[in-house]
Amino acid sequence: MKPNPVRAALQAGHPSIGTWLALPETIYAGLMATTGFAWLTVELEHSHATIKDAAECFAIIAASGCVPLCRVPYNTTENIKRALDAGAWGIIVPMVNTRAEAEAVVRAARYRPLGERSVGGQLHAARFSTDAGTYYAKANDEILVVVMAEHVDAIANIDDILSVPGIDAVFIGPNDLHASMGVPPAFDSDLPQFNDALKKVFASAKAHNVAPGIHTADAAAAARRRDEGWQFIAVASEVGFMLAKAGEAVQSLGLSAHGAIAKY
Repeated sequence: MKPNPVRAALQAGHPSIGTWLALPETIYAGLMATTGFAWLTVELEHSHATIKDAAECFAIIAASGCVPLCRVPYNTTENIKRALDAGAWGIIVPMVNTRAEAEAVVRAARYRPLGERSVGGQLHAARFSTDAGTYYAKANDEILVVVMAEHVDAIANIDDILSVPGIDAVFIGPNDLHASMGVPPAFDSDLPQFNDALKKVFASAKAHNVAPGIHTADAAAAARRRDEGWQFIAVASEVGFMLAKAGEAVQSLGLSAHGAIAKY
């Protein structure tokens, strides 16, 4: 069974940098898998994609030597099980705000004795280039489990959340975190409440041997977060890269842009 180099890097205390597939299409997945990012997250929470689209992307990403992850639409057993059974090497679960919600993530993502994930399927094993029996025996050692801290309730409960066994990383969703504070969404800001929240999550993650992660707008921000000690770092998305580069061309040519350049 192929090892998961992203999980191994995080457990060793190293950073791992990837990006998002906000338009989970196979042609984009294939192209982005060749760029050098350690992992690509197939977006199912805020996209048009189906589980079939995701499964096809997982196959292409894994075959390219990159690690396929999936942000599931919501914290349910069905969402987590289907993503992993379709071949994701890890899941990112949004809006995990309490210990009970974190425990539900682990139950759905880990096989016994750590969790209660049901046994079945073939795609998961194929994406790790192994047989089903080997996958069932070793999946708990390779599947990456990431919970998102993107609400003030999660910040308040962060020690309870990150003390749940079976969680590998915590991932700050800065846009939703800002929104939950009653301010406009943003990847970063000088807002004291926001920066205090980041410090609290980072400290809790280190205390519980969980990798701290965050989404950033661009390479400069990702490098800064890496230098601060953040490990699981996302840089924009394929849509953000495309629109940003196109926007640069439009501006340099003196053309009229239709709106602000998206970064996510």
